[in-house]
Amino acid sequence: MSDKTATAPSSDSPPISKNPGDPSQPVETSPKATSQDDDTPDEPEVVRFSPEEEKELLTESQSHKSEANVLFNAGSYTQALARYSDATSVCPNYLDFEVAVLQSNISACHLKLEEWKDAIGSATKALEKLDKVDHQLAEEEEEEEEEVEEEIVSSGAANSAPARARGEEEDDDPATVSRLKRREDSRRIRYKALMRRARARSEAGGWSNLAGAEEDYKLLSKMDNVTAGDRKIVAAQLRSLPPRVKAAQQQETAEMWGKLKELGNGILKPFGLSTDNFKMEQDPKTGGYSMNFKQG
Repeated sequence: MSDKTATAPSSDSPPISKNPGDPSQPVETSPKATSQDDDTPDEPEVVRFSPEEEKELLTESQSHKSEANVLFNAGSYTQALARYSDATSVCPNYLDFEVAVLQSNISACHLKLEEWKDAIGSATKALEKLDKVDHQLAEEEEEEEEEVEEEIVSSGAANSAPARARGEEEDDDPATVSRLKRREDSRRIRYKALMRRARARSEAGGWSNLAGAEEDYKLLSKMDNVTAGDRKIVAAQLRSLPPRVKAAQQQETAEMWGKLKELGNGILKPFGLSTDNFKMEQDPKTGGYSMNFKQG
């Protein structure tokens, strides 16, 4: 597996709540306060560990992940799945990127084992974590832009600095470099998770899954980091999926109407009627339907 994560929390990791009484114990952060009149449920409390505990848990998680990578590459997918699950169980859940990588790898194992439903679920969990990563990055960028706007710099001083020096200073800013790397890492894992979920949905079949696969492949077609080989797969799927979606829709709709008809006949039978006494006719002009009763 090529997915990689940092072996220790970086300087831009989410802030850690410290417990002055016992730094080895996790600390629960309070949810955002809400007014009594607000019907919105409180956000769930997030348990964060001390830096020492977090580092220890992440190291243990990385150890399980490394074992899983070896097993996966050896074709031992069931054993790899177990090790990835172990890695997920000890990884702090608020480390969104690290959890996303593990869930994406778990999805890959389910794909190899042809466990389509589980593959879809794991890939979806990975994408949900990446959404949180991207949201955090967007907030950081917005805060930085606000700080820049608040700076008071004379136009003369700004223009006197060599253009190259200003550019180099911006490029070398540690926070900017770290954020760019995190965004690129997020895009890389999102691409993998989308490919895995799209394939699992396509293999699982059914109207909902096939429609979901089509949407995933549409998203992938707009991404600029998709490899040439995968781009061919995406294009082929976008050609083959629309008729499959339509066929599945028609089949499931027919099955649904069949069940409704059976239920209706059971209700109408005591009255000497059946659903055959009721005909649905479509108005060609408006597209609407009307029901006509026909005595048998």
